[in-house]
Parts: sequence; structure tokens; C-alpha cells
Amino acid sequence: MSKDAQGPSIRRVSTGQAPDGKSVIVSDADVAPVEAPLMPGAKFYSVWGADSMPALPNDGAEPAFRTWFPPDGGYRFEFIVIPPDGASPPPEVDRAAALAETEKRLPGLMDVMDPKHPGWHTTDTIDLLYVVSGACVLKLDSGETTPLKAGDTLIQTGARHAWGNPSGQDCTLLVVSIGVKRGG
Repeated sequence: MSKDAQGPSIRRVSTGQAPDGKSVIVSDADVAPVEAPLMPGAKFYSVWGADSMPALPNDGAEPAFRTWFPPDGGYRFEFIVIPPDGASPPPEVDRAAALAETEKRLPGLMDVMDPKHPGWHTTDTIDLLYVVSGACVLKLDSGETTPLKAGDTLIQTGARHAWGNPSGQDCTLLVVSIGVKRGG
């Protein structure tokens, strides 16, 4: 996935096993946020992930994956910053170019979004979320809304949903997404 140089980075330290079986630090690097032109103020940090479950022991090399959401059997570890409500792209934005740029920066993200209802989406994932800071509102297509604040957790099981943030401050979510196969 492509990275943006804007915004604060997140430090990622990863371990692995050397050929002699000893545990070692393999990487100590910063993960920069990815921003999308159609979502001003939102930041996406892709910390780690794979398109299938790894085997152990392994050398700790960063797995390659191509899309924001994991396929069945894959996983992602990420942070998402939801900006306060009201942020919208400038009216003069070239929508086709912005969609293409979003696809380049966050492959597959727009595939799950409902074009008739901005922000609404459904993914074939189980998402384990923790609100690191700020507050947001989970919206479900049943009309239910649930406010979440720092320290709250959410297990999101492939439900159609959208996020709101009426708090006036950024909301940071830690997310682990596990790809699952959706049945009939």
C-alpha cells in the first residue's frame, strides 16, 4: 500500500526468529498515515497484515498484501483516525481523479462503500476495535446508533455501518480485521 508523508507516524517494532532459533528484532520503523482526497482529515495507518495466516517460526519479514480489507483467512492491524463531522472534499474536487487516487492509496476501500449513501459500507470481516482517543458514533442500517468513547471496545461482525464524529475532535480507533467468508 502506498504511504503519505503527512501526519504523525506510528512506531512499529517487529520480531522474528534467526536461523539459529534466537528471537530478534527484525524491524523498528515508522508507519506513516495514508490519506484519501475524498475523506479529508481521515488517516489510515496500515501497521501489519497478511492475506493468510502465517506459520511459526518465521523470520518476521513484513508480509505482502495488496488491499485494505483482508480476504477470507487474512488479517489486518491498523489505526484509523475519524475526523469531526463536517469535513468534506472541496467542491471543485475532480471526483473521478479523487476516486482513482483513493483506490491507489487504499486499494479496495471504495469497493465496499455505498455510492448512494456516503460513508456506509459492509465488509466481509470481523473487526475488533478499541477507541484509543476521542469519541465517535457507530451507525447501523437498522437506525440504531451507539456512542463510543476512549476505552470502549466494539466487535463488528460484518454489519452494514457508518461512522459519525460529532465530538469536534479526532477519534482514533485501533482495529484488527479478520477476513471471513460471508455465507449465502
